[in-house]
Amino acid sequence: MRPDTPATPAENEHADHVAEAERLERTAAMYPEDAEALLLQAAAHYELADARERATAHYDALLASADVHDPALIRALKAANLWEYGHEAEAQAIIAGLRAAAPRDPAPWVIIAESLEAHDELEPAHETFTEALELLVPPSERDSADLVYAKHPLVLGRHRVRRLLGADHDAWDALADRVNRTSVSLDELHDPKRLWALGSNNPAELRAEIDRLHAELGSFREALSRPFPVAVLHWPAGEYTELLTAYPALSTEYPSYEAHLASTESSLRELSASGTGNLGIVTGTVPSYEAFAASEASSPEDASLLPQYATTLAARGRAVAWPPEQDAGCWCGSGNLYGECHGRTA
Repeated sequence: MRPDTPATPAENEHADHVAEAERLERTAAMYPEDAEALLLQAAAHYELADARERATAHYDALLASADVHDPALIRALKAANLWEYGHEAEAQAIIAGLRAAAPRDPAPWVIIAESLEAHDELEPAHETFTEALELLVPPSERDSADLVYAKHPLVLGRHRVRRLLGADHDAWDALADRVNRTSVSLDELHDPKRLWALGSNNPAELRAEIDRLHAELGSFREALSRPFPVAVLHWPAGEYTELLTAYPALSTEYPSYEAHLASTESSLRELSASGTGNLGIVTGTVPSYEAFAASEASSPEDASLLPQYATTLAARGRAVAWPPEQDAGCWCGSGNLYGECHGRTA
């Protein structure tokens, strides 16, 4: 494009995404401990800019790293990206490998199942959603509406695919109905005939379809309004001791380590009870907290910085989803199962 030629809106949008990706790359170089999360965000911007080769380069570099944190997620993102620019065979091979590996995190399953669905591979998509649910949802969660928020896309996606396949309702679909947060039933939201209604000349049909789209848009906005978890700050025992030794004024905020752990769990339970989803725990370290306080031109002894520090860590991809599975290790680091530690009910 010549310099004196106005850019089209699409070209401007692509340039904005590339610029944001490059900014994230620079930030990753400054914060190597957060490079994985930042470079994944950069890759997402490259995908939005249709610079898919550059996104793949990030995924490959991360997978080649010795200390990669979440290889299953990265492989899933790489597969979805590859398929979008013509590398179907490689994408399918990665997807088959992920299904065989059976990751314990919902996110890779959602990505590969939705990628299959997007390319009209409905039967494999249905199988993938089902495998994930049977692996990740224990029997205790299957008959209630208390399904962990991160697993919602699995049960909702499976419902959507089954509607496209014309399959009858089953127990998983009933669970999807219970976790549905919109005012419109899932059978309507996922009705394959909805697209046909948009071409109707009947005002009543169009009005009904607009109402359904509004409800669906509301659910998307809810998800987008919280791009990272609402996180509560946890200090491991060694960091807790170092923090209060260096900044004794924070003992008002943290009277004892046992009280700190109990407060962390109770705060998360209160947020969950109030209807807040997508909760997480971020782990603090004294050096990073001191660096954060310096960036805010403030003292680490200022207790008002603590929630801001937690939010910053969550925004940098450092949050771990809460609650853990009952048979997973407790977030507190005790080595006990969550269900036998802080996950015990009163």
